[in-house]
Amino acid sequence: MTRAAIGTVGARVAIAMAQLLIAALAAQLLGMAEVGRMSLLVLGIAFVMLANNVIGGSALVYLEPRHGTRTLRMIAYAWILVVCASAAWTLEPLGLVPEGMGAYAALIAALEAAGTVHLALLLGRERYAWYNGLMLARAMLVLAVFVVLLLIDGPSFEDYLHALFAAHGLVAAASAISLVKQPGSWSDPLAAFTAMLRQGVPSQAANGLQLLNYRLSYFLMQRFHGAAPLGLWSITSQLAESAWLAPKSLGTVLYARVSNTEEAIRQRELTLTVLKLSVALAAAACAVISILPDSVFILVFGPEAKGIQELVLLLSPGLLAMAASQALSHYLSGVGLVQHNTIGSGLALVVTVALGFALIPSGAAFGAAITASAAYLVALAYQLAIFNRISGARWRHYLPDSRDLDRASSLLRRLLGR
Repeated sequence: MTRAAIGTVGARVAIAMAQLLIAALAAQLLGMAEVGRMSLLVLGIAFVMLANNVIGGSALVYLEPRHGTRTLRMIAYAWILVVCASAAWTLEPLGLVPEGMGAYAALIAALEAAGTVHLALLLGRERYAWYNGLMLARAMLVLAVFVVLLLIDGPSFEDYLHALFAAHGLVAAASAISLVKQPGSWSDPLAAFTAMLRQGVPSQAANGLQLLNYRLSYFLMQRFHGAAPLGLWSITSQLAESAWLAPKSLGTVLYARVSNTEEAIRQRELTLTVLKLSVALAAAACAVISILPDSVFILVFGPEAKGIQELVLLLSPGLLAMAASQALSHYLSGVGLVQHNTIGSGLALVVTVALGFALIPSGAAFGAAITASAAYLVALAYQLAIFNRISGARWRHYLPDSRDLDRASSLLRRLLGR
């Protein structure tokens, strides 16, 4: 378990670094407008993936031991064809992808969805090394193919498009081969499909709300200010969200511990320790990014990367709120109250819509940063109220105490596989 945890953490960090390198190369060689188009394309694909994952997403991890790999794969493949065929006709009219990119986005989403199905089934078999390796390979392949194409035929947006095709296609094929070696069993298709819907719909509803919270600002930036300001905002978002890497990893460990702990006080203590540690780590990450002058960002991302420092400062309250929210979200999932995470995301989305339309048209990325911080703080406030009511926590419990160090050391040892 601990070895799997450290593998997952390492993969997350490497994937985040690869994505930032792609953004830096694109900003330097193509300009912020093309970075904006790239981010909008990726976001459109993410919305298609939400629909795909209703049947072929993380619920397969739970269902694989119960319904058989072969049955789940066939149902998931059929679902992917229906969803992506529909997406090819609807993405562009709805303004969810750049002009002319609807069919391409749908095809890339189909490849990514097939790979996601295979990866979820591998995870259901507890083949963590394959899972983490292929996840990392996908990100590294996008980077590697993008760099090669930039060098071969000169910089263009199509280089990124081709890199996505290559990476998702190769990973889908490699993960399929890994499943062929252990093909699994068959089960009743109707029972399997019903179970997939039952598991997938609530999960993807929550994920959809969270994605809109994170990325609705992209559409508003594109609509009111165009591709170049969107490119700057997308790079800022990626940089700022790197502060969540450690809190998300700690939350994963907390989820397992809370799920396997029956004593309510112990659950509360572990959650509070993770919350305090997550906020401290996120604060350190925000501080590092915030003290860097614009000259550093311009050196890395090109001459159009101005104002990132101020944007990260505006985002910092929301980033700290989301770091704390990671602990509370995993606690609520661990005690079987995941519906409160969905409610919190819904409340945050109301704030995102209200403030986004009020602030982004006039304030551009600065309005987006204020909107994001306000939305994340509202979600945290709801989760805190629920957590305090359920666990009996009082505000004094949020202050550091001598036992936090021991509990934090224990959790970090588990995270690092020691």
